[in-house]
Amino acid sequence: MKKKAIIFGVTGQDGSYLAEFLLNKNYIVHGIKRKSSSYNTSRIDHLYRDPHEEGNRFHLHYGDITDGVGIANLVRELEPHEIYNLAA
Repeated sequence: MKKKAIIFGVTGQDGSYLAEFLLNKNYIVHGIKRKSSSYNTSRIDHLYRDPHEEGNRFHLHYGDITDGVGIANLVRELEPHEIYNLAA
């Protein structure tokens, strides 16, 4: 079973490097970005694939670290092994 990680702040410099690092270690990575960051994805554009593509291990979700209920639902749904908070 592959390990699963959630990264809050995946569109930032450290978040994008962490996503790449974990993907190279064969993780499934779920990146969380704020809706206001939707145009600031240049650091992760090379990682993104069609979500319907077979074998896709990088997934993007909208979320905000200040939305406790939304975060709890996301964690419950994804059941990650690791959670990283690099959100500003």
